[in-house]
Amino acid sequence: MNNQETIVNEDGSEINIILNTVENAKAFVIFAHGAGANMSHEFMNDISKLLNASGIDVLRFNFPFMDKRELTGKRYPPDRMPKLLICYETVIEHVVEKKLNKDLPLFIGGKSMGSRVAASLVADSDLLKSSLLDKISGVFCIGYPFHPTKKPEKLRLEPLVEANKPILIVQGDRDTLGNKLEIISYQLAEHCKCVFLEDGDHSLKPRVKSGFTLQAHMKRAVEEIVFFTEA
Repeated sequence: MNNQETIVNEDGSEINIILNTVENAKAFVIFAHGAGANMSHEFMNDISKLLNASGIDVLRFNFPFMDKRELTGKRYPPDRMPKLLICYETVIEHVVEKKLNKDLPLFIGGKSMGSRVAASLVADSDLLKSSLLDKISGVFCIGYPFHPTKKPEKLRLEPLVEANKPILIVQGDRDTLGNKLEIISYQLAEHCKCVFLEDGDHSLKPRVKSGFTLQAHMKRAVEEIVFFTEA
């Protein structure tokens, strides 16, 4: 089932959400988009469909800056992290209060920037109400942005190191925001599991000559997320 609605953010702005549910679901995930594409992007759609096919309910939403882009036609940069965190928290609160997850295990995560916001929420007890934090079983990250492109010295490890929940990272091994060799050198904490997809870039897409396909990598990513929710 596909439901769309709008909820109100703390600052009065609107948050558009899409909820895709299936019969006899075994888990519920909140899936946030990255900095460059909205919740309806092909990648977001495809991952959501694969999750549904695996028995997982999926809620997607747009950070307000993305809706602003669509309304004005201008490419506004993402909001700063505090605003992104408030938005994501509002979505989690909506899910919990309305019992959209129907007492199913709740996981939060996203693509790139969206995954960083999700990880940040569970890394600082002051950012997320304890009543909400207790409801979250884990965090999944597809293409975690370990650092900005061509700026490997500006690491974003704090959310991963300080997280109070298990974290799954699915990363293309040649991701320009954190490749396999770099990530191995970080020696991530035990609560972080990182799965590398061969020749995948930041969107998991491999080169044709590699012999791998994006479709296969997306399927593997979803398999890992499903296993993570079951574990």
